[in-house]
Amino acid sequence: MLREGYQYGAGFGAAALLIGFLLNPWWALPLVAVGLFVMFFFRDPARDVPADPGIAVSPADGKVMEVKPVDGGRRRISIFLSPLNVHVNRSPVAGRVTHVEYSPGRFHAAWKEEASVENERNTITVATESGDVVFKQIAGALARRVVCWKHDGETVNRGEKIGLMKFSSRMDVFFDHTWDIKVGAGEVVQGGVTIIARRVT
Repeated sequence: MLREGYQYGAGFGAAALLIGFLLNPWWALPLVAVGLFVMFFFRDPARDVPADPGIAVSPADGKVMEVKPVDGGRRRISIFLSPLNVHVNRSPVAGRVTHVEYSPGRFHAAWKEEASVENERNTITVATESGDVVFKQIAGALARRVVCWKHDGETVNRGEKIGLMKFSSRMDVFFDHTWDIKVGAGEVVQGGVTIIARRVT
């Protein structure tokens, strides 16, 4: 579990004890339930990342909403994360982080098209041997914070943890023509495990 899970869990636990002691133990139960859910939300399970160097893995757990062409000849894979999904994010490829850009913004529902360009987000560019791969951590209607732990110039491994999004949110991944997309709309993907693209040889 992530540090945030212990922090929030301890906070709700302390509040529940105080209310139960000063007022009524039954009134503490909702706080206990919320605390347990928050700890569940911030879980961080181990993942076995595929070793094939020619692949890209999903950067997040969730369901693929769509795969579509976008400006610049790229294709975008959009993944929706529900509050029940693991919200730890991972790099889809190995390489060097060349740019991390935070953009404040709105909080449209994550499945709306405008969320990709108008919502609060972190845009991360990773340079690989075959070109740049770009992915976005996008806040949703419930998620009010996107967190990236990486900075410009750092190297990342495929499937390495790079940050998290708090509560329901969205992840967009952009690939150019050198990648063959391996997932489609409606598929459930697992961060660091599911192969979402393969380099064209």
